[in-house]
Order: sequence, then structure tokens, then C-alpha cells
Amino acid sequence: MGYDNAIRTYATYSKNNELRRQSSSGAIFTLLAEKIFQQGGVVYGVAMSEDCYYVEFIRVTNKDDLSRLRGSKYLQAKVGRTFQRVKADLEAGIEVLFSGTSCQVNGLKSFLGRDYDNLYCVDVICHGVPSPKLWRKYAEYVEEKNKAKLVIVNFRCKDYGWSDFGIKQIDQNHEAIYISKDKDPYMLMFLRDYALRPSCYECVTKKSKLADLTIADFWGIDRVLPDMNDGKGVSLVIIRTKKGEKIYDQISADTVSKKVSYEEAIKGNPAEYSSAKRPPEREYFFEDMSAMEFEKLKDKYAVPSSVSLINKVKKLIKKILIKTPIWNFGRGRINSFNYGLLFTLEKEKRTS
Repeated sequence: MGYDNAIRTYATYSKNNELRRQSSSGAIFTLLAEKIFQQGGVVYGVAMSEDCYYVEFIRVTNKDDLSRLRGSKYLQAKVGRTFQRVKADLEAGIEVLFSGTSCQVNGLKSFLGRDYDNLYCVDVICHGVPSPKLWRKYAEYVEEKNKAKLVIVNFRCKDYGWSDFGIKQIDQNHEAIYISKDKDPYMLMFLRDYALRPSCYECVTKKSKLADLTIADFWGIDRVLPDMNDGKGVSLVIIRTKKGEKIYDQISADTVSKKVSYEEAIKGNPAEYSSAKRPPEREYFFEDMSAMEFEKLKDKYAVPSSVSLINKVKKLIKKILIKTPIWNFGRGRINSFNYGLLFTLEKEKRTS
């Protein structure tokens, strides 16, 4: 299934719980960056602008500034002269860690024209890149609604758990607002694939990844290695080159890691090998985005999906049945109870 040029594949996370709290999943990027700093190197990655209106690549030289690069940023980043600066560092013999999407890593490699022993590239499993224009429109809408300037945005806040993440916005008055990914209008438009670049629907880098390592959330960890999921975030690491293998081995003592097969690792993360499907609404979305106020745009494209309490209970019971199959209990009352409850819930749903 999918595309595979992996040497090894791991479920992993940092032993430092504070780093995990600050990171999107298991804090592996931070460990890699800190190792590069220890060796006198520099790190390139994506940071939010000071006005919170866009994201851009920046060059970081120490641990104190590394926090700007942590966490996912769900919009297209400005590259500027980043590739030229990376090349200048490499030519000067400086070790460089470059982090970005697969297309950004491949773009850098194409620009450089040759391999450098002192360059380490890390990409992420990418769902697709949303429009920066949409984000700017959303940020201005939030500021107008709350009558305060945004100063911090966390796209992957884990205050309510790793799997149920959302956006946390902090304004100039130190007011913090958390909105679940299932309710936030920007996240809904992103996850419904309305706002992606045209190339994201036919991503050529899905079958040609030039990074040394790929990192992502290990979605599906409960199915593969349930004992590793403590709710704080687990990273999937795909080692693609000997160079990637080398640097990962250097940080492995600071991680909790278990080797898994590539096939098991990506079952919950199909964006590793397949592009987002272009929805029919995409044809009109950008016209509406330009013409409509954000309030009207969200009413048209970002109405949250309603999930009834009955459906939530059904999902919970199904999870219990999957984890504790009926043949583990014998032929007792519990089987009749479980299936009877499911039947009752289904009947109530049809009649409600």
C-alpha cells in the first residue's frame, strides 16, 4: 500500500513531557534541532509572523528561539530568499537542518543541484497547503469580532488531548480562546479541502520524497501500539536515508521508541501516499472567498457537522466491542447486553 522508500519506521516521542506539551505530537523535531545546535549548526523552519497574518521560513541558531518553529502551521509559508541562505550556510561548512513540506524540501534540493553532507532535510506528511489569503481574512475577522489584536496562534493546541486538538488564539489583552478543530471555521474549510492549492490535489512529491526523515502524528497508534498512547502525542518517524538514520540514532536515547512496519505505520495516515480529493465546491470557493465577508463565507462552507449524543455513545460502545471481542467473554449476558444496547440505540436513532 502506498509509497515506501523507508529504511526504518518508528512510533516515538520525547521523554521530556514539557517538550511534548509544546509540540504538535511527540517533539521529535525539537530533539533533532537541538542536536544540530549542539554540533554548531543552524535550523530552518516555519514561524508565525509577529502580526499573526502569515507564516514564513526563518533561520534559527539557538534553543531559545526554537519555540517559534514548533507546532504545525496550516497555511502556505513565504520562502523568500531562504534557499539562497541555506546554500550560503552549506558552502560555509555549517550543518543545516531544513524542515518543511515535501514539495519545499524537493524544491530546495532542486535549487541546490547537488547533495551536501552537512544538510539534513526533514519533511512532514502533508494533508495539503491552505491559502494564506484565507488565513489573513480569518485572522482579521477574529480580531474584529474580539476587538483585540492577535499575538499568538497555536494551530495544534493539545489542552484537551492530542487527538482532539484545536486552535488556541491569544490576544493583546492576554485573553485565550480555544476552538476545537471540529468547530473552528478555518480548520473546517482546511480539513474539507476547499482552500488547498491546485497542486495539492495532484501532489507529485507523494511518490518522490527527497527528505532524510519524515515526521508526522502517528494516527492509529491505538491499533498498532496502544500502550504508547498516553494522550500527550506520539510521532511517526520514517527514516528514508542513511543520513537520516544517523541523526535519528543520535537522539534515540532521549526518546521512547518502538520500531513498526511501514505498512502498519501509515494505515492511519494516507496523506503519506495519496493526495487530497478535490471537492466540487472548490470550483467556487475562491470566488466566494474574494467576494464574501468572512461571516458569510463560514456560514456557507464551515457549518460544523452535528454529532448526536446517541452517535457518540454508539461509537464508544463499538470501540469497547472492538477492544474486547465477544469471544473473550464466552457466551454470557454481557454479549446480549452489548448487542442489545447497540440495537436499541440504532432503533432510537431511526425514530428520533
